[in-house]
Amino acid sequence: MKANSGDCFFTKDKSFYKVLFPLMILIALQNVAAYSVNMLDNIMLGNYSQNALSGAATVNQIFFVVEQIALAIGEGFIVLGSQYWGQKRMEPIRQLTGIALKSGVICGGIITAICAVMPYTVLKIFTNDSDIIVQSIAYLAIIKYTFVLFTISTVLMAALRCVETVNISFLISVISLVINAVANCLLIFGKCGMPEMGIQGAAIGTFIARVAELLIVVLYILKADKKLKLFNTNLLRADHNLYKDYARVEIPVMLSQLLWAVSVPFQTAILGHMSSDAIAANSVSTTFFQYLKVIVQAISSSSAVMIGRAIGCGDIKRIKSDARTLSVIDLLVGMVLSVLLFTLRGPLLSMYKLSDSAIRLADQLLLVMSFIMIGMSYQMPVSVGIIRGGGDTKFFMMMNMISTWAIVMPLSLMSAFWWHWPVVGVVIMIQSDQVFKALPTLIRFRSYQWIKKLTR
Repeated sequence: MKANSGDCFFTKDKSFYKVLFPLMILIALQNVAAYSVNMLDNIMLGNYSQNALSGAATVNQIFFVVEQIALAIGEGFIVLGSQYWGQKRMEPIRQLTGIALKSGVICGGIITAICAVMPYTVLKIFTNDSDIIVQSIAYLAIIKYTFVLFTISTVLMAALRCVETVNISFLISVISLVINAVANCLLIFGKCGMPEMGIQGAAIGTFIARVAELLIVVLYILKADKKLKLFNTNLLRADHNLYKDYARVEIPVMLSQLLWAVSVPFQTAILGHMSSDAIAANSVSTTFFQYLKVIVQAISSSSAVMIGRAIGCGDIKRIKSDARTLSVIDLLVGMVLSVLLFTLRGPLLSMYKLSDSAIRLADQLLLVMSFIMIGMSYQMPVSVGIIRGGGDTKFFMMMNMISTWAIVMPLSLMSAFWWHWPVVGVVIMIQSDQVFKALPTLIRFRSYQWIKKLTR
């Protein structure tokens, strides 16, 4: 890599900020709109019945795993593809898109098949409440068909993001949100002459929204895209070396994402076996937490693109100053989000019709998560966006193995079922993972050993 004179702590190049902030804002808006599809299901079902809300929340733990797999496939692709983008080499990016699409279809298809063959067995992992399981099965019967659709859409939008095309992703998410909102209103509550379908109506609304997402992104790539020109190549063929390069990057990314993704439903399952109020309160509180978390994920994704592009260009001092600038932005954003969650928890909870005990518990959980938000907003963009985006895909995997599964999960189980802590104490233990990861992330970041050129 070439060196550049004038090393400084923050990047002074105005073009960096001109690219970063629009990219970050658009990805954040796209993520918020995309997440709002599930959020709408939660809010509307929360106004329909507590059991319907809990049923959807239970199934959403399965979808969360699907989502994380799809994101892992996309993020692994971005790590490698953004370096080719920095070199303005488009053909490898197109071939990588085909590889990622095949991976997404296979993974989404497997989870769909499992949910089709043994839905009851899967749902029993999360709760023993028979009423909630009945609602969950009704929701899962429809929602499982969105898994493959979602993975394909996610990969295609990751391909566009890789070449810094993000406007269409935001537009798609907004359209999907509107479609889901209208369909939910009509089908959950039976408005405008439509049948009242409750939780099944929410599932149908989400299915329609996912179909619309896929159709729009495919049409955009076919008719309007000027950079990627994805269908100018045979997506079923790719250079053998690219397969090896993608596997070398993707396997650690996928493993780390799966380790974390499985831990979240596992944590929900712990609370689900404590009480029905715990399920509802955790669903509400984590919904809002995740809502702000998508902003953090946007910073991570934009950071990965920026760092990957810088590495592709080969300026080592620019890479370091860009990374330092991004890390400070991460911390500042985390502080703002923490204050926001703390301040708005009352108005947010007023949107739900839950029992008084569930509302009180949800308020306590939001207090905990508002403080956790700061640690998460630093460690996630730095470890996932900067370090992994810089080519070190193994660090985050090791962090999840040690922090999440070797420390936090055993302690969470013991606090719930051995020590019999209250729900708030168990949630503190569960969410402490976000704090444990902060120090190792800082140490690894300051070493700069994560800077790795991945292209041939």
